Amino acid sequence: MVDEALGGSGPGEGPVNEGRRRFLTASTLVVGAVGAGITAIPFIKSWNPSARAKLAGAPVTVDISALQEGQRLIAEWRGQPIWIVKRSKAILEALPTLDDQLGDPESENADQQPAYVLESNRELRSIKPDISVLVGLCTHLGCSPEMVAEIRPAPFDANWKGGYFCPCHKSKFDMAGRVYSGVPAPNNLLVPPHYYADDNTIVIGVDPEGAA
Repeated sequence: MVDEALGGSGPGEGPVNEGRRRFLTASTLVVGAVGAGITAIPFIKSWNPSARAKLAGAPVTVDISALQEGQRLIAEWRGQPIWIVKRSKAILEALPTLDDQLGDPESENADQQPAYVLESNRELRSIKPDISVLVGLCTHLGCSPEMVAEIRPAPFDANWKGGYFCPCHKSKFDMAGRVYSGVPAPNNLLVPPHYYADDNTIVIGVDPEGAA
């Protein structure tokens, strides 16, 4: 039943789980954009382990060879959506201009990302400059924010430089997952442990060999 898959309730059932509904809806649509275009990529089911393996936190391997600038892949690890985005040059240039609007621009909260993702550039929060890897759940109540990546005025921010917007309670994050000041979300979006097996393969859930 569709209602059951989306967390709906029937006679004798509990209330609708809105966080679950939003995550499943986002996983089905899988629409992302960086810069001007909007491109959809199918949800990566074939790379996910079994339900038992996911509960155990088994790593997930993702092939990003077809990922183009302006696109997002959505995988799943430990039951969470993992966003893999190839950011444009315009987005990368915009990120350093946002520091004075953010709650934790230097990612000083060590619990929000592994240390190795900050080594080359703390503002990018990524191992490779153009590839962002984030857990796609708002740090307020666990909703899945919308990706609004175009650099242009938005209804919720006239000076929007691209990022993620959670319509549930109006939290905002930039394209590195850094939270804006003055919104309900208390922390930056999480960066999961991950490493590159090669230029086109990301392994989610495992730190690079030798990482502290």
